[in-house]
Amino acid sequence: MQTFIFTFFALYVVMLFIITSVTSRKTDKMSYFTGNRKSPWFVVAYGMIGSSLSGVTFMSVPGDVYTTQFTYLGVVLGYILGYIVIGLLLLPLYYRLNVTSIYEYLGERIGNEAHKTGALFFFISRLLGSALRMYLVIFVLQIFVFDGWNIPIWATATVMIAIILLYTFRGGIKTVVWTDMLQTTFLICALIITIVVIFKNMNTTISDIWQQMAIVGKGETDCRTVFNLDWRNNSYFLKQIFGGMFITIAMTGLDQDMMQKNLSCKSLKESQRNMLSFTIILVLVNLLFLFLGGLLLVFANNNGVDVSQFPTDRIYPEIAFNYLGKIGALVFVFGLISAGFSSADGTFTALTTTVCYDILNIESRFTDENAQIRVRRIVHLVISILFLTVILIVANHHNDALIRIIFMVASYTYGPILGLFVFGMFTKRIIPENRRFLVPIISVSIPTICYFLASNSTTLLNGYKFGYELLVLNGLMVFITLLSISKNKFQLTT
Repeated sequence: MQTFIFTFFALYVVMLFIITSVTSRKTDKMSYFTGNRKSPWFVVAYGMIGSSLSGVTFMSVPGDVYTTQFTYLGVVLGYILGYIVIGLLLLPLYYRLNVTSIYEYLGERIGNEAHKTGALFFFISRLLGSALRMYLVIFVLQIFVFDGWNIPIWATATVMIAIILLYTFRGGIKTVVWTDMLQTTFLICALIITIVVIFKNMNTTISDIWQQMAIVGKGETDCRTVFNLDWRNNSYFLKQIFGGMFITIAMTGLDQDMMQKNLSCKSLKESQRNMLSFTIILVLVNLLFLFLGGLLLVFANNNGVDVSQFPTDRIYPEIAFNYLGKIGALVFVFGLISAGFSSADGTFTALTTTVCYDILNIESRFTDENAQIRVRRIVHLVISILFLTVILIVANHHNDALIRIIFMVASYTYGPILGLFVFGMFTKRIIPENRRFLVPIISVSIPTICYFLASNSTTLLNGYKFGYELLVLNGLMVFITLLSISKNKFQLTT
């Protein structure tokens, strides 16, 4: 089995480097950062599916059907609203300002402190979040593939990160939009082929499967349930929709990784087409993931597999490797690798862009283009080393609590970014220069308060549990606090 998988993995890597070789020809400084604004919108739209669906999503969405049924659909509906806001409000802003890094807007509108704060919060969030997502991909592959060859996890991680480093090093975003297209194809094919293989194994119909889903959730619940009506539960449907909307706005529209791909399109109109197409495809793919989750539970029930003994993230890989034969295992591996690579490669280029433009400000510090390229390459290499370091640290201290904490910290960092952008876009107020030092203090303090509130919400709020809406509260509190230290233009001139 391992040799079978490795052969296809080698062919997969060869395809990546063929794409890299073609797309990195005749590159200049801006090819790396913006793709020279020549990326075809339909290629960007399709490739962004893989970037949005990390390896964690690839395993979690089907697995979580066991405990949360189809309630994730509420989040997906929220995504649609969020992408509409991005297309109508944020993309026009970024194109009008002709920014390379979206956090340049914060510097122009609020001040240098806000610019650096937004960039640093993004850097921390993306580095930790993406490294952890990639680690979980490597961890699953290690258990099911590489342990059989007695390859240590540090070697697996090093090879994976080296591959991503090499194919993104020269072409940057110009290469990433095309490699992501390949990886999205593998991901979607893995999803569809898994569904087909399960149907062939069970020799049944869709209507029969749909009926059986009524009793295969945790505690024999109906896994087809979409709307949770308990307002105190973190899966309450309005929380899901509302939270999904703001997660999309913050973690896509205010995220340099995702927006860098959009800003590589030729024009605002093409970027908006990209966003619309991407939204439609993403919703359909998520519906397939939810259906796969129910299908896996029906398959497990019919074959005597006790899924309650596994963490929900392990349900899909356990069934794929142990019950679906070579084809099932192979497509799972390549779907997982594709999701992991397409999430990490954009992170490398986005973090490099943030460091170069938001922190080092290379265009004003280095007038020579060759010097700028050298700095960018050094930054890219350092980020890949940091990425690998985070993965190895977590591998040596692996426990579920640590993973939850790091993901939680990563999610909190988007609250201040949301608050800063809302203040800049929806008010005309100014933060006086002698108060701008408070911006980073506020941006650190508010998430700390939100963490305390979320940790004690069941006691303080009569059993209420925060879900995705905590991001909104975080951003709202930052926005209100910024208002309290700001003045209008008239006050500043009198």
